Amino acid sequence: MMRQTDLVERVLAYDPDADEALLNKAYVYAMTAHGKQFRASGDPYFAHPLEVAAILTDLKLDVPTIVTALLHDTIEDTLVTYDDIKQKFGEEIANLVDGVTKLSQLEVFSERTKQAENFRKLMLAITSDIRVLLVKLADRLHNMRTLGYIDKPHKRSRIAQETVDIYAPLAGRIGMQNMREELEDLAFAELDAEARNSIVTHFARLDMVGGDRVGRIADQIKRRLAEHGMEAWVYGRGKRPFSIWRKLQTKKLSFEQLSDIFGFRVIVGSTADCYRALGIIHTSWQMVPERFKDFISTPKPNGYRSIHTTVIGPEKQRVEIQIRTQDMHDIAERGVAAHWRYREHVPEGPAKEDSATYGWLRDMVDLLERGDTAEEALEHSKLALYQDQVFCFTPKGSLISLPRGATPIDFAYAVHTDLGNSAVGAKVNGNHAPLHTPLKNGDQVEIITTKDSSPSPMWEQFVVTGRARAEIRRFLRHAQRDEHVRFGRKILEKTFADEGRELTDKGIEGIAKKLRLAKAEDVFADVGRGALRGHEVLQAVFPEMKRTGKVSKKSNPGEVKPISIRGLTEGISYTLGQCCHPLPGDRIVGLNTPGEGLVIHTIDCAELDKAHDMNDWLDVGWGLGASDMDLSVARVLVRVKNAPGSLATAMAAIAANGGNIFNMKVTNRNPLFFEFIVDVEVRDVAHLQNILGALRVSDSVESVDRVREAEGAVH
Repeated sequence: MMRQTDLVERVLAYDPDADEALLNKAYVYAMTAHGKQFRASGDPYFAHPLEVAAILTDLKLDVPTIVTALLHDTIEDTLVTYDDIKQKFGEEIANLVDGVTKLSQLEVFSERTKQAENFRKLMLAITSDIRVLLVKLADRLHNMRTLGYIDKPHKRSRIAQETVDIYAPLAGRIGMQNMREELEDLAFAELDAEARNSIVTHFARLDMVGGDRVGRIADQIKRRLAEHGMEAWVYGRGKRPFSIWRKLQTKKLSFEQLSDIFGFRVIVGSTADCYRALGIIHTSWQMVPERFKDFISTPKPNGYRSIHTTVIGPEKQRVEIQIRTQDMHDIAERGVAAHWRYREHVPEGPAKEDSATYGWLRDMVDLLERGDTAEEALEHSKLALYQDQVFCFTPKGSLISLPRGATPIDFAYAVHTDLGNSAVGAKVNGNHAPLHTPLKNGDQVEIITTKDSSPSPMWEQFVVTGRARAEIRRFLRHAQRDEHVRFGRKILEKTFADEGRELTDKGIEGIAKKLRLAKAEDVFADVGRGALRGHEVLQAVFPEMKRTGKVSKKSNPGEVKPISIRGLTEGISYTLGQCCHPLPGDRIVGLNTPGEGLVIHTIDCAELDKAHDMNDWLDVGWGLGASDMDLSVARVLVRVKNAPGSLATAMAAIAANGGNIFNMKVTNRNPLFFEFIVDVEVRDVAHLQNILGALRVSDSVESVDRVREAEGAVH
C-alpha cells in the first residue's frame, strides 16, 4: 500500500505549490474513518481510495480532486457525514465527495425505466463539476482491476456490462482514451473471456513468427524522419483485444483478414513539423485511401488534435500512424485532465470552462432535461456517447461536429431546431442530395427550407443524433395532440348528436375541472387519444342522462361466452384485433375495416393511423362482466438469465398466477441471457399485471414487457 509520503511526493512532482498539509490531513482522516474495513481481496479498505488517488495523480490533477479521491467512500461506507467533511475540508471538497457518493448510489445497469432515470441523474451530476466524473472513473478503474475477487459471477457480469455500456464511453468522450481502452479490455475479459483469450493467442503467435515487429517498424519510421533532418519520438503497440474484437464484429472479418492491428505515435516539435512528417511518411510508403484524418485543423469536440493516416509501411505491414506534438499528445493521453485550470480564486469556476470545452456534454444534458421520458433520454444520450465524429461546414464556414453516419437532417437540427423542422431538401458540396445521405468529413451542407414544411415521421428511421430524434418526436407529439383535439371534437359531436344534444365549447369548458383537466382543449385531446370516452363527457355535461349500455345475457354453465362490448347494436359481430391483442380493461375503439368487418383495437394500436374516415370509428368499451367471459390471449416478452432452471422458474410463475401458456418462442440467446415471447391466456389487464408482477420479482427474470405489435408474433 502506498505510503503517505509517496502520495505527497507524486503530487509535488507536477505541482510544487500543492498544499501538503491538506493532503496529509486527508490521508490520515480517510485511513482512520475506514478503520478495520477490508475489501473482497483481503486488503485493508483504505487501499482502494489510495489507489484511486494514485490513478488521478498519474493524470496530474489538482489537490482538491486528490483529496476527494481519498475521501470518496467515507460518506457511503463510514459514519462520516457531509457536514463533517465540510467542517474539516471546506465546502468545495465536501460537494465533490457528496457528488461521487450520489453517483455510487445509482444502479445504472438495472430495470430499464430505473436505469434510464439513474442515467439522467448521473449525467446531470457530472455537469455540476466534471471532477466528480474523473474521481468516479478512477474509482471504477480500480474496481475493474480487482473485479476477480468478487465471488458472484452475475455481479461481476453486471459491473462489467455497466462499465462497457456507460463508463468506458464516458472516459472516451472526455478524451481519456487510455482509461477507456483499459476499462473496455477489463470488462471484455469478464464478459467474453474465451474471445479475448483467442485474440491474445493470435498476437502471441504473431510475435513468435515476426519477433519484435513493432520495434523494428518504429525504428524504420524514426530513421526515415531523421534522414530528412527531423527529430521525433516514435513508439508503437498492438491494438488492445477489445478494439480488435469490436473491429472483427463490425467488419465481419476473421483475425487473419484484419491487417491494421498495430498503431504508432509520432511525436514532433511543432504543428508545422506534424505536416512535414506527414509528407515524409507519405512519400516513403504507400498511403491507404480514405484513411487520412486531420484533427489538427478540425479538432474533435473534446479538444483532441492529431493527424491520422494509414500506410502500407515497413515490412509491407498495414499500420496506422498518428502524428502530433507533445502538447497534443498530453491532451490525447489525459483528455480533460490536460486542460486543467482549477486553481483557487478563479471567478468563473470549473463548470463554466468545461461546459465551453465539452459542448457534447452540454448538448447531452439539454436532451436529458428536455426529454419527455427517461427512457428516451437514455436512448438519445447513449447514442451521443458511442459515435465517432465527422466534421461538416455551413455555407458560411461554421464547423458542425456530427456522429459518423449523420445526414443533412442531423446537420440541420445541430444548427437550429427551426432549421430542422422546416427542411425540405439539401445541397452537399453544391449538389442536390437526398435528406438521408450520409455526410462525410469536409462536406459543405446547405439546408433548403420552406415555411409550410414540417418533420416527417420517416426521418426517425435514418437520423442518428439524439438531438434530431428528440426534436422530431417533440414536433410530432405536438402535431399529434392537435390531431387528438380535432378527432376528439368529432367524436363528441357525433356522440352528442346521437343523443339529440348540442356540443358547445362553453359546456365542455364548464365540466373540464370536474374531469380534472385544465381546459376544454384538454377534454377534446383526452377523448381523441382514448383517455376519455364520449359518453363519459356527455354524462358530465348532462348529469341527468343515464347510460343505456347493454349487457350480454347470462349463458348457461359450460357454454362459450363471447366477450361483451358496450356501445354496439345488439347482434352485430366483431373480432378482436390480432395486431394489438386488446384485453378487458384496455382502452378500446371499434373500427369498420373493409373485408374484415368491425375490429376492436386498443386506442394506441398502429392500425388506427391508417383509418382516416371518422365515420368508420365507433366509441366502444368493455361491457359489464367482460372479465368473466372467455380468456383472452396476451403476448409477453420475457428476458431471463442464461442459467439452469431460469426458464422453468418463469413458466412456473405464470402458471402459479392462473395464466395458461398458449404458445412460446425463443427470440434471442447469448451467454448472459435469453429472451422469449410467450402467449398467455388471461382474464383481463388486471390478471395480466399480476402475472407480470410475479415475473418481475423473480430472481431469474431480468425484464418483462407486454408486446402489442404484430412483429412480436409467435410462429
